[in-house]
Amino acid sequence: MSKAETTDEYYEGFDGQGRELLEQVRALAHEAVPEATEAIKWGTPAWIHPSGTILFMVNGYTKHANVVFTPSTRAAFDADLADFTTGKGSVKLPYGRTVPGDLLRRMIAYRVREHEVEGVRWM
Repeated sequence: MSKAETTDEYYEGFDGQGRELLEQVRALAHEAVPEATEAIKWGTPAWIHPSGTILFMVNGYTKHANVVFTPSTRAAFDADLADFTTGKGSVKLPYGRTVPGDLLRRMIAYRVREHEVEGVRWM
């Protein structure tokens, strides 16, 4: 896939289960944080708070997608993420598996509060 200049181009670079999962996460993100804008940052879609701070990002790979939050947001959901592979701030979503919509909505809401109330910026 060539380097995407827009989020639409990024998603168009995927097909099948990958595209389906990425589009589901995208729709959920727009629903959960409608005031955020979507932009390409470091080659991947990111949701940007009106203040200009990145809230979270989504990276697509061959067999999975990562939703990347701040490490503090990811850590706040350790118990809920026991069935997922996680990284410092990321959650791996394998293609072909149901998107954990409720969990992602709660994580997004937490991240927004974390930024707006506690002033936590991007990594």
